Amino acid sequence: MAEELKLGPKAKSLLNAVSRFFDGDVQVQFIGNLKSGYVKHDQAQIMQDGKNLFVQINDVTEPDFTATHELLHLLMTLRGFPQIYFPLTTGDDALDEQLRFIGTELFDVVAHFVVYSEQRKHGLINSKIAEEYIKGVRQTITPETSKIDSEMIIRVVTLLDAMVFFGNEFAKHDAVFVQNFPIATKAAQRLYKIITEKPTDSPFALRRNVVKLFKAFDGQMKGWELPELQLTDFAMITSVFSQRQLGLKVSQVFKLYHSKLKDTKTLTPAYIGFASVDDQDSFVISGPINAQKAEKFIQNIYAKTVKELFDELKIPYLIR
Repeated sequence: MAEELKLGPKAKSLLNAVSRFFDGDVQVQFIGNLKSGYVKHDQAQIMQDGKNLFVQINDVTEPDFTATHELLHLLMTLRGFPQIYFPLTTGDDALDEQLRFIGTELFDVVAHFVVYSEQRKHGLINSKIAEEYIKGVRQTITPETSKIDSEMIIRVVTLLDAMVFFGNEFAKHDAVFVQNFPIATKAAQRLYKIITEKPTDSPFALRRNVVKLFKAFDGQMKGWELPELQLTDFAMITSVFSQRQLGLKVSQVFKLYHSKLKDTKTLTPAYIGFASVDDQDSFVISGPINAQKAEKFIQNIYAKTVKELFDELKIPYLIR
């Protein structure tokens, strides 16, 4: 049976901060008494029951670190940072699951620039947790065999997150990372350079760097002759508009294309609205397949203002 976790004062303070932004009850629950000796992101999950939110922790190696990590992700959402959605399907459940998993992991890597920074600021990351984080990496991925194999994708994602976690201290752990994962580390370093060209310090910046990462990750997959994930199509990221953009016509802000991917709600081929500025999936809508009807349908969509369309589709958006 779940019981309330005894949190330290800094974790309790963050829990109170989240509670102020959420119209309901937020609790941290301790599920079981497993103490693995390492920290990983799958040691907690957020569950919602009506107006109640539960941060459920299934490994108590570092309860304050694990709880505050989830609470900070939650606080970012409540305070208006973009989210990732998956309104499309390839028709292959296993492939969909893989794309959702990797898409979410890459999105979270960028969000961790904010999360880890806040945890360090509040003294929630120390040398002991850093060592437990490395142990978690070793639990997640196996050493390379000098060739590109099926595990290379998750290796790159895991090592990229480690670079965000350690920042300038990453090189101090070359004995673990470079020696065991030389190919993936080199790839992750290229990606890290791309997503640190500009800081992740606002909702707009988060979206920008997530999209850059999606594209760069596909570039790496192509270089390795692995299938590209095409997350700029498959994943939808919350749009961040200026007031001016909300009043513009859809045709001025988006490009609408008929996709081979299907809407998960209707299971019919979907139309994807790609933001002209970054070519990222920003809205999905079902429409006619017939060419003549499709042309008129697209013209009608383009004639609306951005605000009219998003309000009509009930798609959340952010204003910068």
